[in-house]
Amino acid sequence: DTLDIHTPENVAFGYQVAGLGSRFLATLADTLLILLLQVVAFVTYLIILGAFDIDPTASAWVAAIFGVIFFVFFWGYYILFEVFWNGQTPGKRWSALRVIRTDGTPITLSEALIRNLIRVIDFLPAMYGAGIITMFLDGRSRRLGDIAAGTLVVHDRAPISVQSLSEKRAVSFKQQGFTRVSLDDFPVERLTNDDLSMIEDFLGRREQLTHRAQLAIQILNTLHTRLGLPLPAIKTLEAEDTLVAIMKELQKRNED
Repeated sequence: DTLDIHTPENVAFGYQVAGLGSRFLATLADTLLILLLQVVAFVTYLIILGAFDIDPTASAWVAAIFGVIFFVFFWGYYILFEVFWNGQTPGKRWSALRVIRTDGTPITLSEALIRNLIRVIDFLPAMYGAGIITMFLDGRSRRLGDIAAGTLVVHDRAPISVQSLSEKRAVSFKQQGFTRVSLDDFPVERLTNDDLSMIEDFLGRREQLTHRAQLAIQILNTLHTRLGLPLPAIKTLEAEDTLVAIMKELQKRNED
């Protein structure tokens, strides 16, 4: 299943929704890591009790501190990682998954809190029973926490550099007899951060898009229209390379 997100510029991007199998592997990896952290904390607790002559009052305080640590490992693990790792935990990163909002934007602290606090309900009566049933019934494989927070889990794309995009397209471009694109008459400096994000999203996901060539032309036409430029007379295969050239030029200007 895919989720189509339409930007204000009427450009659509597709996300592949993660299913039960891939999410189970991510959860299993995270659960094992949490258990490992708890075992390390518990062993540390025993070592402290054995190494020091602690009176009953101090021992109670130490136990309370480690109780808080266990609580943080169990509840804070998912929340902290999803906030600071932009919707990923170690298990999700290993499984190439990411949590996003249903509008395609990154999750915030509020969404991370809601979806993970409701995790205890998803776990009932045991082994994520309620969550699994909800995922089967929901068209986007969302558990109760996702529905309440307005989030869903999608397959994440691997990082792609502008240089690799340019080199990859240069080979096919040369094989088909086209000349390289030129940005001499295109005001790259007038592009906004929203324009840059739109181009980055397209270049990162174009391998998964059905009508990628037409979408590349649509993005170029949108940029030209917004900048008050005449629509480009460009060949289908040149459109993607023009976007790559724009990204490369922007990267060069930022480095300078």
